Amino acid sequence: MRDLEQLHHDLLTMSSMVEEMIHLSVDTLSEPSYEKAAELAAKDDIIDRWDVRLEENCLKVLALHQPVAIDLRRLTTVLKITAELERVADLGVHIAERACSLINGPAIVVPDRLQVMVRSSVEMLHRSINAYVQLDSNMARRVCDDDDGIDELNRLIINELSAQMQANPSCIESALHLFSASRHVERVADHATNIAEDVVYLVEGEIIRHRTHLKKGDITP
Repeated sequence: MRDLEQLHHDLLTMSSMVEEMIHLSVDTLSEPSYEKAAELAAKDDIIDRWDVRLEENCLKVLALHQPVAIDLRRLTTVLKITAELERVADLGVHIAERACSLINGPAIVVPDRLQVMVRSSVEMLHRSINAYVQLDSNMARRVCDDDDGIDELNRLIINELSAQMQANPSCIESALHLFSASRHVERVADHATNIAEDVVYLVEGEIIRHRTHLKKGDITP
């Protein structure tokens, strides 16, 4: 279906823009910049427009073609991935805002683990999109498996920042901003995981979201 192929192309364009935003936003953690934060906010407005465009086109395909089976799964997957990418773009703006809050605040040591977590989270996002492009559910499942490692890194970063706050109370405000930045980066990995789960659904027709917390048949009316 030609309309579906156009949706696929538009989704990849949006994904590329979001990945670029995240790379720019994490750069601000080491070099805070009001100008970069404003640039990211402008890019986020563009992503919002892409989000609306893709949703409208998905609804158009639903109305005109009434897709079934794999085409219907692909359409619903595009809708879900688009929403995840829009939220990742928002996180990019939030990370830059937290970085700007460090400019006039007390000096603080940015944990090395934060950069490690940034690289890993962005790589998860990239691999989740690759899994969609290649229709590779095994790659998508590996992305899901990596989320626990990001959660552990976030916990270690919070512990390290807490130790800095105890040793030097004057840096509490800056540490709290880094707390938020770390949480935003961790959320990027969460959205990458959501995308990967959507890919598994697309390829296998199996819903694995919440699988670690809920067994099949466990829902109570």
